[in-house]
Amino acid sequence: MTTAAVQTPRGPVTRKDVARYAGVSTAVVSYVVNGGPKNVAPATEAKVRDAIRILGYRPNAAARALKLGSSETIGVVVPDNTNPFFTQLAHAVEDAAAELGFGMVLTNSDGSLTRERKNIRTLAARQVDGVFLASCVFDPDVTELEASEIPAVLLNNAGSPPGFNSVGVDLEAGARAAVEHLIGHGHSSIGLAIGTNTGNQLDGREVGWLAALRDAGLPDGPMLHGPFSRPGGYEVGKRFLSMANRPTAIFASNDMQAIGILRALHEAGVRVPDELALVSFDGSLDAEYSWPALTTVAQPVKAMAQAAVRALVGKGRGEELQHQILPTELIIRQSCGCP
Repeated sequence: MTTAAVQTPRGPVTRKDVARYAGVSTAVVSYVVNGGPKNVAPATEAKVRDAIRILGYRPNAAARALKLGSSETIGVVVPDNTNPFFTQLAHAVEDAAAELGFGMVLTNSDGSLTRERKNIRTLAARQVDGVFLASCVFDPDVTELEASEIPAVLLNNAGSPPGFNSVGVDLEAGARAAVEHLIGHGHSSIGLAIGTNTGNQLDGREVGWLAALRDAGLPDGPMLHGPFSRPGGYEVGKRFLSMANRPTAIFASNDMQAIGILRALHEAGVRVPDELALVSFDGSLDAEYSWPALTTVAQPVKAMAQAAVRALVGKGRGEELQHQILPTELIIRQSCGCP
């Protein structure tokens, strides 16, 4: 039978239509579409792919998921997908999952626990194979995850949540390194810009900031709370500037806050780092291209993503629960006073 003798079907194109057009069995079409389990001769595969292209065949993902018992999809919940750190983290998760043949659905909670729970329910309804939850609080409510009975990994979480794998970084050690670096530049008054959505658990960055100051015999610096955002940092920066005895250095708990602080300082004519030094946390790309470039505590985004994917759908799946805490790295640039 030649392909020229076969008419293009009028309704939805099925696997049988592709097989008839290409002059092969439906099993051969399945092997080509699914990449196995049996090998197909290159010439035959080319005919099948031509038929798929000409007919506009699209495999039925729902039927495939039903047959395999897997949607081959993972869900990700982040607090803010406009935050460069979470953008990079989600991208790294997508890359790591793709290497294992999984697609990804990204959802954004906008820093709202209510929306976070709703996103988990939505992903469960889509029957994803697992969920990565980067919660907007340090001690997330895992009730929805438990109710959905979907495998999950708490991402960007330095705690030890019972019943779930988690992957995070040592926030306290990273903050301590940043503040000790500022102390090394001669600063004795170091302020902290910290976020607002921390839940009941104390932010490790605050703990590290305080520990570094007290170990050096220095007084606690001023601490201001603001959203983990550029506008939040901008407002915090203006409040620092309005202080009668403003600090000579600031440790910002994320890069977006630091960039907002930079704008407030620039607008006020305060020279960074000559008149006020600044160090931040996250290690996003934005930190490298701010002016001056931000000295920042970088999180190992790729390693975090790979560890999380292994625990959820890779070789680590089904093994004993793990709470992985990865080290950070202080990236030295100009905002701290280093040349």
